[in-house]
Amino acid sequence: MIEAGHFAAFLALILSFFQAGQGLMGQRRAAGLSALVAFGAMTFAFATLVVAFATSDFSVQLVAANSHTLKPFVYKVAGTWGNHEGSMALWCLVGIGFGAVAAKVMSTGRPVFEARALGVQGLLNAGALLYLLLASSPFTRLDPAPLQGAGLNPLLQDPALAAHPPMLYLGYVGYSFVFALAAAGLIEGRIDGVWARTARLWALAAFMPLTLGIALGSYWAYYELGWGGWWFWDPVENASLMPWLIGAALLHSVIVTEKRGSFGVWTALLAVLAFCFSMLGAFLVRSGVLTSVHAFAVDPLRGSLLLAGLLVFGGAALILFAVRAGKLEAGPNWTTGSREGALMGNNLVLIVATATVLLGTLFPLIAEAAGETMSVGEPYFNLTFTPIMSLALIALPIVQAWSWGKADLSSLWKWAAAFAGIVAVFWLAGIGPFDIPLLAGIGLAIAVWLIAGAAMEIWRRAKTVKRLGKMPARVWGMTLAHAGLGFFVMGAVLETSGRAHTTIALQEGQATSVAGWQLTLDDVESIEGPNWYAERATLTARRGGTVTELQPHKRFYPAAQMPTTETAIHKTGLADLYVALGDGRRNTQGETRWTFEVFLNPFIDLIYLGTILIGLGALLSMFGRKARAKEAEE
Repeated sequence: MIEAGHFAAFLALILSFFQAGQGLMGQRRAAGLSALVAFGAMTFAFATLVVAFATSDFSVQLVAANSHTLKPFVYKVAGTWGNHEGSMALWCLVGIGFGAVAAKVMSTGRPVFEARALGVQGLLNAGALLYLLLASSPFTRLDPAPLQGAGLNPLLQDPALAAHPPMLYLGYVGYSFVFALAAAGLIEGRIDGVWARTARLWALAAFMPLTLGIALGSYWAYYELGWGGWWFWDPVENASLMPWLIGAALLHSVIVTEKRGSFGVWTALLAVLAFCFSMLGAFLVRSGVLTSVHAFAVDPLRGSLLLAGLLVFGGAALILFAVRAGKLEAGPNWTTGSREGALMGNNLVLIVATATVLLGTLFPLIAEAAGETMSVGEPYFNLTFTPIMSLALIALPIVQAWSWGKADLSSLWKWAAAFAGIVAVFWLAGIGPFDIPLLAGIGLAIAVWLIAGAAMEIWRRAKTVKRLGKMPARVWGMTLAHAGLGFFVMGAVLETSGRAHTTIALQEGQATSVAGWQLTLDDVESIEGPNWYAERATLTARRGGTVTELQPHKRFYPAAQMPTTETAIHKTGLADLYVALGDGRRNTQGETRWTFEVFLNPFIDLIYLGTILIGLGALLSMFGRKARAKEAEE
């Protein structure tokens, strides 16, 4: 069966080349049919890999290296993409899938434009398939087959990590089709309202899963790694954040192109950059240049091939833009004091923020190449990224109320006074009954500002309670996304400024107080799972009338010869009581004392509520009605 899958992948490669050729020649029907058949072939190829993992077929080298008979079934299946070769097969499947969906649903009334977009996507898919089949084939056989496999990386044997890669790939690869649309528009010399409506839909289709994928990765790192935090500015985390920032800029820019006909050249450039940063993310994760729990370590040859692919495709994208951008119509003029000007300012801030993340991510690699050892961590990003983004967030509620063409700037002082008033409230609370640091107070003021601004904006559009329910889904999507951003900021500020952390050591029967909780170690026992064994501690946590049991444990996976930390988290609704088990040490009396890392993380769920609202907002915006009330357009 695996040979049939291998053949199907080669068939998908041939069809992708055919799709590229027919599409670039303007043959919409032939390109679309090729995309659909290629998707069927690649789906079958990927399904053979899933079956090989599900049945523990160790005659397949990839299965032998990344699976084990004792592994739970869901992680056997997830093992298909929990490695370099399988993840690239998934990448190809998603890329071809985007082309197939576009072939089926895209209807702009411009068949040549659509054909060229499918052609560019076919070319991108063919490049990914060439790398998969010639340098990272998942279909290689072993002879003789081993009796047992090595097992999947224990850190990846987790529900969030089973869903995290597919979600990220929907985002990463989704931007490849946004680029395909931009390339087709550049070739045609038309980046107009029709193009923008189409590009906006596909940009949202990439932005939504990328948002949720980043959130899944963050939450996995929070509860799985035992360090108690939700964002570490890890280089691989940054690799997904950068295309997200560019994607956010693209969504705001394409609105201007759709409604006003302006920003055509700039929007096309952002589509190209979103694609380039997605390619950069793939290179950083899979090239082996980064050391991270999120990264796939591969050999230098394949890393070099990935770099070559990044330079070829990314360079070609930028060259196409440079050659064709001058052929595009400039569109209507706009002024700084208008919604167009404000959205351009938003874009520039997001670009600068992306540049700071890029510099912080790549600078240690550049220093290492020069023979120096240097790390760039949280202090750098707090001093650069955070102030830049804060300015954009403060401006957001103000400028979304501005008019197209020319805004009434006379009310600026009212907005400034309102924001200053909110900051003053939190500042007074900080020096009064609540212990709120000044910077945290400013952060909370921004969060409230964003949530209130989102509510004010939809009320401005609806004007009456009765009409709130009649607002288009697109408007509700924008409102939810902006409010979600406010909840995210609120959670991030409260968790970061209010987090309590301590290390304790207890013998069985001992108790101690941590952050208002009394923790008692009841016992520590050895347990076994399907493919691991562990030391599990049982603690009783008491505060007031609340009593709960926590069971953190440390697992060891014999097949992979690797330990993992399994934290215990008690959610109160206002905070997480978070406990990770450390080592046990015997004292001179022969008594064993166990160490624990204990965190109290206030309001951390607001972070994930915010990201869910942003993703839901993007989803609603995808399905907004075409016929919208005039007020919803103002």
